[in-house]
Amino acid sequence: MPPTDLSTVRRPTATANGLPNAHYTDAGVFAEERQAVLFDSWAGLAVGADVPEAGDAKPITFMDMPLLLVRDSAGTLRVFQNICRHRGMILVEVPRKIEGAIRCPYHSWCYSTSGKLVSTPHVGGPGRNTHEGIDKNLLGLIEVRSHVWMDVVWINISGTAPPFEQANADLLARWAEFNVPLHHGGADSRFELAVNCNWKLAVENFCESYHLPWVHPGLNSYSRLEDHYHIEQPGAFSGQGTLVYRQLKDENGKSFADFADLSSKWDTAAEYVTAYPNVLLGVHRDHAFAIILAPQGPERTVEHVHLYYAAAGTDAELRARNTAQWKEVFEEDIFVVEGMQRGRHAAGFDGGRFSAAMDGPTHMFHSWVASQLERYRAAPLAAE
Repeated sequence: MPPTDLSTVRRPTATANGLPNAHYTDAGVFAEERQAVLFDSWAGLAVGADVPEAGDAKPITFMDMPLLLVRDSAGTLRVFQNICRHRGMILVEVPRKIEGAIRCPYHSWCYSTSGKLVSTPHVGGPGRNTHEGIDKNLLGLIEVRSHVWMDVVWINISGTAPPFEQANADLLARWAEFNVPLHHGGADSRFELAVNCNWKLAVENFCESYHLPWVHPGLNSYSRLEDHYHIEQPGAFSGQGTLVYRQLKDENGKSFADFADLSSKWDTAAEYVTAYPNVLLGVHRDHAFAIILAPQGPERTVEHVHLYYAAAGTDAELRARNTAQWKEVFEEDIFVVEGMQRGRHAAGFDGGRFSAAMDGPTHMFHSWVASQLERYRAAPLAAE
């Protein structure tokens, strides 16, 4: 299909249209966004808690690309393409501890956890483990540019994005108070939601508070629509904040420990933003969460949800209640994003309109996606 028309998407919020239907349903547009929006940016892949100890390895398929999350022998978290440099064989099929080296199951080429090619058995013939045509120094695993912040493992597959600290400087500054050790709550503080929608609809819904009275009546009963405010940073992130955050307490009035040295703003406030393109983050005085959206195709997404606390070993019962409470809130959104996805098959739908008063953060995300696509389409290689 010809390139979609994005001319109305980047208008001011009051007169803009949303992204055309094809951006939610068409495989060709999904492939275009794969490069322009996800590979060319700092996208979320996983969390550091997925590989907590040296030698831990977890294979992850990201937009059909096989990747390997590894914590090397020095404790550094790395991301590699999960393929042998010999014949492109997948190296690690399931999460496991690497004992010694990463060994290819095909011809037994072996790599250190830092990616160095360390052995090539019989490569020069039976019993000859070297060959002048195979330079091990040049054939280490292909490393993907990565960065860890808020325990999220961010990757830039193209290698062309500005350094993470530069690309996300405004968000790092806004949440500088949360630049502290975050402790993953463990097995009871992670869950997945599989939703039948394009990943962008999950972003759009998360960005705004407009839907609270009707979709989240329980949440809205104490953190009302009028208690919320917009968060907007063009080209980087958008979302919402609330002036009324109510701490979870057990029957004895006990709550989670607060993060240290927070300003008084956080006594009652909480903020929720999407760090473009696919990471949804929430911060509160006593816990934080990260949701990594894993697109599975134009019309399916898996949401990987992780909860964090100020101290390790936080009360298990209270943790479980917090997880259940957030899961209930996030599940309430499923019918909305799936309903909008079905709506994108209506041939006459023009992308929809935005409320200038209520939809600014959502429109900002649309405008950013459109800008990424326009940049990509204007590049010389895009036309080849």
